[in-house]
Amino acid sequence: MGIPSLKTLLIKRYLCLILVYAVIIFMAPFLHATDEPVDKLDIVVIDAGHGGHDPGAIGSRGKEKDIVLAVALKLGDYIEKNLPDIKVIYTRKTDVFVELHERANIANRNNADLFISIHSNWWTNPNTRGAETFTMGTSHDERNLQVAMKENSVITLEENYESNYEGFDPDLAESYIIFNLMQKTYTSQSIEFADLVQDQFRERAMRNDRGVKQERFLVLWRTTMPSVLIETGFITNASEQRYMMSKEGQEYLASAIYRAFKEYKRNIENNSAKGSLKLPEREERPVTYMTVATDPDLQEDSNIYYMVQVLTTTRGRTLDDFSFSDYGHVAEFKTNNLYKYAVGKSTSFEQVSRMVPEVQQSFPGAFVIAVQGGIIIPLSEARNQNK
Repeated sequence: MGIPSLKTLLIKRYLCLILVYAVIIFMAPFLHATDEPVDKLDIVVIDAGHGGHDPGAIGSRGKEKDIVLAVALKLGDYIEKNLPDIKVIYTRKTDVFVELHERANIANRNNADLFISIHSNWWTNPNTRGAETFTMGTSHDERNLQVAMKENSVITLEENYESNYEGFDPDLAESYIIFNLMQKTYTSQSIEFADLVQDQFRERAMRNDRGVKQERFLVLWRTTMPSVLIETGFITNASEQRYMMSKEGQEYLASAIYRAFKEYKRNIENNSAKGSLKLPEREERPVTYMTVATDPDLQEDSNIYYMVQVLTTTRGRTLDDFSFSDYGHVAEFKTNNLYKYAVGKSTSFEQVSRMVPEVQQSFPGAFVIAVQGGIIIPLSEARNQNK
């Protein structure tokens, strides 16, 4: 290969500068965000997903945009009636289309203390069911990424969306690399609220709890306060569609989110009063922590085992939890402040892989992991060692 010409070097340098400039512009709204933690809760923005010419997910009988608007309005009504000191702001109160960046801008302009985006889910398997809550983050779960890509794709319905999002293509997986450049300041508070929502869905609304998850949603990344995106159920599941379209179901869902909101408000303000609220670190790239099993037997076993990871949460579960009961061996892994749960256990990758379709009936995000010495190791590394 010959030595590159001066012209070639200058062109490459020029292209790099353009790329850096584009990233800075895309990130600009967040670089001026306050680094102060939320220590009070005075303003909440409730975002009913989709609307107008964007129907969202479509079921056999209903549309996502209508379901989530009803739940959002009921949630706001609960808050306004029972917590009159809270200012409730809606991104929409009628069947209108609101651009994705404007939803986040509404929250940012009003200095909101919490952003709640309400959606209903979809999947290709009509038996898939349950509620899940997302916070901003990255995962290696292909199914979660597909959900984020579908939600983010609504930007293509906007005029000049290419300029609004600096060339971001919601249908191109490579575009999502940009989300790795920054970690949200309010991750821990977002996860705390998300956990409370899932607790209420499970215990009060009797929904199948699919846990708290992290994925790259544009609407969450553009907000500058604790933010969650709630998937209230699957419109592609006939039973859940009926539930979400019913007045009773909508009231239960809104009430569950309201109870979580009330508890979160109390926790935030109590922690602030006690002086125990810690300042979050400045935005930085995520740090990877080693994921270690809590089972001593797994820790002492040098064999490589394959399992199916089904759940990640900030609150520990008992290993005899009924949601795990159909899948044999259950193991818990701890990563910093997160708990991960996996089912099944075999030295055969093929055997565990055959479990996945069945497990995904209850946990669609389930995927195969490899464990050695009680530590989750890269699947490729395990496969290479087993050759």
